[in-house]
Amino acid sequence: MGLVLGSCMVGPDYHRPKAPVATQFKEQPPEGWAKASPSDAAPKGDWWSEFHDPLLDELEPQVAVSNQTVRQDYANYLQAVAEVKVARAQLFPTIGLTGSINRLGGPGYAGTGVGTTGGTTTGTGTTGTGTGTGTGGGTTTGTTTTTGAVNTGRGSNTTATLEGTASWTPDIWGQVRRLIEQNSAIAQSDEATLANATLSEQTLLATTVIELRLADANIDLGQKTVDAYKESLRVTKAQGASGITAAPPSAVITAQVALETAQANLIGLGIARAQYAHAIAVLVGKNPEDLDIPKGTVMPTLPIIPFGVPSTLLQRRPDIAAAERTMKAQNAAVGVAVAAYYPTISLSAAGGFTQSPLNGLLHTANHIWSLGANGTETIFDFGERHAEVQAARAAYEAAVASYRNTVLTAFEDVENDLSGLRILDAQAKVLNTAVGDSVHGTDIALAEFKAGTVDYTTVAQAQEAQLIDQQSALTVEESRLLDAVSLIGDLGGGWSAADLHTASSPKSLPPDPSE
Repeated sequence: MGLVLGSCMVGPDYHRPKAPVATQFKEQPPEGWAKASPSDAAPKGDWWSEFHDPLLDELEPQVAVSNQTVRQDYANYLQAVAEVKVARAQLFPTIGLTGSINRLGGPGYAGTGVGTTGGTTTGTGTTGTGTGTGTGGGTTTGTTTTTGAVNTGRGSNTTATLEGTASWTPDIWGQVRRLIEQNSAIAQSDEATLANATLSEQTLLATTVIELRLADANIDLGQKTVDAYKESLRVTKAQGASGITAAPPSAVITAQVALETAQANLIGLGIARAQYAHAIAVLVGKNPEDLDIPKGTVMPTLPIIPFGVPSTLLQRRPDIAAAERTMKAQNAAVGVAVAAYYPTISLSAAGGFTQSPLNGLLHTANHIWSLGANGTETIFDFGERHAEVQAARAAYEAAVASYRNTVLTAFEDVENDLSGLRILDAQAKVLNTAVGDSVHGTDIALAEFKAGTVDYTTVAQAQEAQLIDQQSALTVEESRLLDAVSLIGDLGGGWSAADLHTASSPKSLPPDPSE
């Protein structure tokens, strides 16, 4: 029967449309990066451990459990799984059981009672019997008038019915199976959306932790700058007190202003750090005041991450998998709309017992039954079904375009990450050299100032150049780390399309410890 019904499914069968896939990435990865293999070399599981940051190792696993965006998408996924079960239930008969019992009372329900009849006569009295049990008498004068019996009895009666029913609408044209196919694809799309949300929140956490570490590094640099300016001010004051012309009063004021400016900037760096710490708390599902993050001492390590080739990227991006599953769902929706052209046939059956009074309800003599069939077909609907099919086909074409655009955007993202890492790698090498030279230049200028061969302006300019180069180097280091996180996310992280579950074995999440 299933084979017969399967051959009657109307609507188009699903075939994944071709996507624009290049043979290789335009950007070549920087040194230290390797081409990925989807089976073993691709980042899997705890990809954040490659950054060697204890805060990331502690907090990243909590995102999949306590992050509220992830929990919301998980609830949407469970709803889609339930919709699959709702649709699948329509393939089977609906069976019901109905029973009733009624007890009725009042005059005439018992069949027994006491009543009196009588007539009026003149002369000889007669005795008569009324309806029921009773006596009467009278006198007669030639004619007799008799009134009808009056029943004054009261009683009760009990009736009962017990009936089982069954109804079934055979899925002759495959409308229900197309609906199951549609809902199953939606459930898998929601699961991929859940995976994408989890990956996005995890990469956002990694990004925020890196920004927090940069804030800590800038605070360290700011403190070192304040210490250096304090030393310059001390030397300037000492030069002025000794009467050396290289340190006039204006030089002391300049050094004092530079120190105070550096101190103010150092205080202002605390704002960004506090905001990053609060954002991290929310990402792991905690109140900001419940998470205390100590100041870090080093930046995370730039990991060696394999990059995916174009053919594997389609399988390793959750958003691409979600778009592809949405496309399949829309294709099945076309079949659901086409099935509306065909007649609907329903079968029904009922059997049971009815009896009054209640005694003997389940005897064979009290058995009742019925069988029935019903068929409906719309003859003319002014183009409604045709328009619904057209709408479903248009929705499918829109899903195809969305899928292909998601693929193109994915390749764009990876190319941007690779180009950013390549360019930033070259920039970091030059900046590291510049930082070393600027530190050396500041040392020379300060030594010459102490010797009285140059004025304080030379020292101030050297210190400013050193600070700018050091800040730029930190910014580039941050950008490289952020691009590495972005590339991991754009390659799908540790996810694969093979991880999608069926509706019969849905994905589960650990319980949220905050609940």
